[in-house]
Amino acid sequence: MKSTVTYTSYLFGIVIVGFLCLGTSLNAQKSYTEYKGKVMDIDTREPLVFVNLMVKSTNVSTISNTEGEFILKVTNSMNDETVVVSLLGYNQHELKLRILAGGNGDIFLSKRITQLSEVNLTAFKSAAALVRKVFADKFNNTLDQSVLMTAFYRETIKKRNRNVSLTEAVVYVYKQPYSSARKDMITLHKARKNTDYRRLDTVTLKLQGGPFSAVYVDIMKYPEYIFTDTTLGLYNFTFDMPSTVNDRPVYVVKFKQKKAVFGPGYQGKLYIEAESLALVSATYALNIVDSKMASELFVRKKPRDVDVTVLQAAYRVDYREKDGKWYYGYGSVQLAFKVNKKRKLFNSVYTLSSEMAVTDWYINKAGFKPKPKDRLRPTVIIADAISGFSDPDFWGPFNVIEPEKSIQSAIDKIRRKIKRANR
Repeated sequence: MKSTVTYTSYLFGIVIVGFLCLGTSLNAQKSYTEYKGKVMDIDTREPLVFVNLMVKSTNVSTISNTEGEFILKVTNSMNDETVVVSLLGYNQHELKLRILAGGNGDIFLSKRITQLSEVNLTAFKSAAALVRKVFADKFNNTLDQSVLMTAFYRETIKKRNRNVSLTEAVVYVYKQPYSSARKDMITLHKARKNTDYRRLDTVTLKLQGGPFSAVYVDIMKYPEYIFTDTTLGLYNFTFDMPSTVNDRPVYVVKFKQKKAVFGPGYQGKLYIEAESLALVSATYALNIVDSKMASELFVRKKPRDVDVTVLQAAYRVDYREKDGKWYYGYGSVQLAFKVNKKRKLFNSVYTLSSEMAVTDWYINKAGFKPKPKDRLRPTVIIADAISGFSDPDFWGPFNVIEPEKSIQSAIDKIRRKIKRANR
């Protein structure tokens, strides 16, 4: 007899219906220095993705995009500081910020070869026992205080390979202690959005969940979305080749839904620091065994004459370490859908992406909480705010994820469109 399991979709879904409109324009005084560059493999010269760049002895950080490019903004008083560059499987690298000035922003990382002897696999009878230990002892390795995080959020909708909707925002995440059952709260500081409704054909897709979709991939805070005492038994766990993070050995555990389990589960990899048994990263995807059941997880609302098929649902979460405690640093969700409209000859394929990077944080000693009216709802759909795209300095001193070339091209087109409209 097959086991049955039901999963949620991080409150991340799509709404296929009407339009919203909101305007906002915020400016910041320029009292910072901006450094740009690209992180590459020293041997292959290939760009490195999701590289963490953190200013030493601070919580200020950013990450490289899918093309290896980054942008790091620091206050002028930090220009003599050191930036620490780290990525799973690579040697950690440190350099002075001033080296990145004047267009010298290329950074090269070398792979670190991890011998099997560095990780004592005999400490656990099985990979499953290791994973259970990680979640059982998570309070020893994660932040036990409330913190206020500044984060950059981006969501995109692509029709095939073309951007048709772009949303960006700076948000404040009121991160609750990992030992607490209280959920995180989010407030919106500034945002901009533009959607090309003409290219969405006869349907309009909206992302429901917004920044919460990226926060809820924090599986150490929200294990109920993937691993609980019950659901852990629905997976097969095996050891993969070990890796490193911050020059320390890391267990790599592969997991996959058991064949006897009915329903959409997950498959992926967990990266676990060998010494502390802290989860440092996880990448996984929905196992789409029943497309109709999978679609029901994500589609919140749609017209009767539209059918939606889920093609992909992939997730990633990266954690960072400070004084022996690990905390959420980056989360992403990528969904792919095929949309069929009755009486229409061809279908359309859409990719919906949501990602968030924590760029700074501090301990919320006073336990400050935002007023209920200022909090975003977990089901939020960020409304349109086109005005920000006309200002190249819209983000001011806030760190953002450097736009990929296709996104930057879309932003440039929006700016040209606004400029023509204002003539």
